[in-house]
Amino acid sequence: MHSSAISFYDAICTAGLTPPDRIFPGKWHRFPGAGKGPANRSGWCLLFDDEQGGCFGDWSTGLRQDWFRDSSCVYSRHRQSADSNELRAARLQAEVSRQAQYENAANRARWIWDSSSGAPAGHSYLLLKGINPHNARVYNGLLVLPVTNFHGAITSLQFIAPNGQKRLLSGGRKQGCFIAVAGDEENVEKIVICEGWATGCTLAEHEPAALVLAAIDAGNLESVAVSARCHWPSAEIIIAGDDDRLTPGNPGATKAKAAAIAADALLALPQWPENAPAELTDFNDLALWQTGGDA
Repeated sequence: MHSSAISFYDAICTAGLTPPDRIFPGKWHRFPGAGKGPANRSGWCLLFDDEQGGCFGDWSTGLRQDWFRDSSCVYSRHRQSADSNELRAARLQAEVSRQAQYENAANRARWIWDSSSGAPAGHSYLLLKGINPHNARVYNGLLVLPVTNFHGAITSLQFIAPNGQKRLLSGGRKQGCFIAVAGDEENVEKIVICEGWATGCTLAEHEPAALVLAAIDAGNLESVAVSARCHWPSAEIIIAGDDDRLTPGNPGATKAKAAAIAADALLALPQWPENAPAELTDFNDLALWQTGGDA
């Protein structure tokens, strides 16, 4: 690669992404998002034809960044206009590609969901977590859960293996979407929002009158909570956060608190008895430990 392409490559790496080894000017490149597997294509970049600028991002995290070879130079009005036009075109291309990826994933998700069957109560993961199937189905031996938006459309799927390993359908939309665990979405008075589906099952079995939504992970709590507040403005909303006591910064509790503040909601965290093992983090862990199960 030329020196400008190398600098562009280094900038992408500094942002936490791993672009292809060779970046060609004027070519749209797709690659795995941050922390994603090799098949993922959430990362993207475009180096302009003249190699003086470009942009890159990651749909899975919302990252979008512009890059210029010499950010300190004073551009002519013509050069500034050309750069602005290229950036607008690149951003439009990124958005079109992202929406196409989401649509393709949603189509795959609906096909898999329609091809799956109801989960048996004896599935290994359900027994491991001490929960009922609720809305889960089974596809090729994996639990499959529908990730939906606030209009009821399936945007993606979460798969859970018998040993608890989880993965999301590649390319599906997660941000602002959720797994509806239990409850009536038409007549909503109380909403409980948590991270994981198993935690949501435990909470639903203790709060049968509530609408329980699983945001999938801590980073998605605030987006789901704020959208829920907009969708059901008069409902009582409770953010049931994880308590990641052994993780620096306690991301589960920290992001749950931020979500509660943003959505004008209540915050609930597990209350640990003195003899509770420190590795327990969520309401499902607490329920299992209290009943003598394996957390």
